[in-house]
Amino acid sequence: MRIIVRSEGVNLWLPVPLSLASAAVALLPETLFADMRRSVPPPYDEFLTKRYLRELVRECLSVLKQYKKLEIVHVEAADGTFVSIRL
Repeated sequence: MRIIVRSEGVNLWLPVPLSLASAAVALLPETLFADMRRSVPPPYDEFLTKRYLRELVRECLSVLKQYKKLEIVHVEAADGTFVSIRL
């Protein structure tokens, strides 16, 4: 899995084995999630948390192994913030 995050102060590219995916999410800074929440409409911004993303990865791990190179998250904001998670 590849996690790519580009923002003003952050340029992060993490190659992560699927078995360590939830641990990689724990390493992402909380300010990154706060920036993403600002650009998402109110009913959905509560889902952009580190805890929710870790749970999502943990629950989907068996299915994720079947779909290599699938992009599961692709977010581009007007200010240039970019987040991509690809298997």
